[in-house]
Amino acid sequence: MSTAGTPAAEPAARCDLLVVGSANADLVIGVERRPAAGETVLGSDVRVHPGGKGANQAVAAARLGARTALLARVGDDGHGRLLLDSLRSAGASTAAVLVGGAPTGVALITVDPDGDNSIVVSPGANARLTPGDVREAADLIGAARVVSAQLEIPLETVGELVRHLPGGSRFVLNPSPPAALPAEILSACDPLVLNEHEARFVLGADGRAGADANGQAGAAGANTGGAGDRSGTAPEDRARALLELGPRSVVITLGARGALVADSRNDTCVHITSPRVEAVDTTGAGDAFTAALAWRLGRGDSLPDAARYAVRVGAAAVTAPGAQESFPTPEEVAAL
Repeated sequence: MSTAGTPAAEPAARCDLLVVGSANADLVIGVERRPAAGETVLGSDVRVHPGGKGANQAVAAARLGARTALLARVGDDGHGRLLLDSLRSAGASTAAVLVGGAPTGVALITVDPDGDNSIVVSPGANARLTPGDVREAADLIGAARVVSAQLEIPLETVGELVRHLPGGSRFVLNPSPPAALPAEILSACDPLVLNEHEARFVLGADGRAGADANGQAGAAGANTGGAGDRSGTAPEDRARALLELGPRSVVITLGARGALVADSRNDTCVHITSPRVEAVDTTGAGDAFTAALAWRLGRGDSLPDAARYAVRVGAAAVTAPGAQESFPTPEEVAAL
């Protein structure tokens, strides 16, 4: 691995799912309501949980029984040790986790009584996961059935990952936090997994499929879906518009309404409903969904079938506080 850090253990063997992404310490504060701009509100005592989209996906998949490895960076500090312990206790391989070079990333999270959250991330060591680290992990990437990534690491690192994907593997991308995506990355996605906010961003300020002068899809800022949204406000319209950007398939998560699955190969758009549960904390639910989806795709499930399982995993995850602590076992998923 890179000279800017040391691996936590020896390289992992073949895995069902390789997650390339972030590892953060989540600092969570409960609030009666999330503050408006310029407003200060009082909250609960701070709780510290292992998190980060990459680590969350790795833990969620491992807890479901997948052979999972994580390629990431953490600091040589208490938060980094917390993350490594959580990954190992779930059964995920930390062989490709680099340690040192910068403090562990931190996410500041507020959660309201309805379980909805707002998150600000300080990337820390995540921002130091480089294309060189990807190249040095080529053997691990080549041994994975499915590779999953997010955007809490540098976009150039995700681009390098796409260039090293072996034939026959499947690439799953959750573009969160949303960013303008090069065509090279979009065309590798199978599927591109996003929520409705991320879908609006990737489609651009006017909500339509397209690319800017640099060949990047999306816009410089997010959009809340106004009069200029020419993709239409229905998730089905956005899913079809997203397919025009080049991904082979698209999954739009809809929270309590489930998910929408669109596949360019058979020109289908399927709504997957979610079990009804009482939400306690939505933190990490999308990561649990994506991890379950990626793992089941690697097992050979169709995209709709994988999504049907994933919505159950996501629903189970919102019934308990925290991110990784809330991720369900197969038995808990079956009980829904």
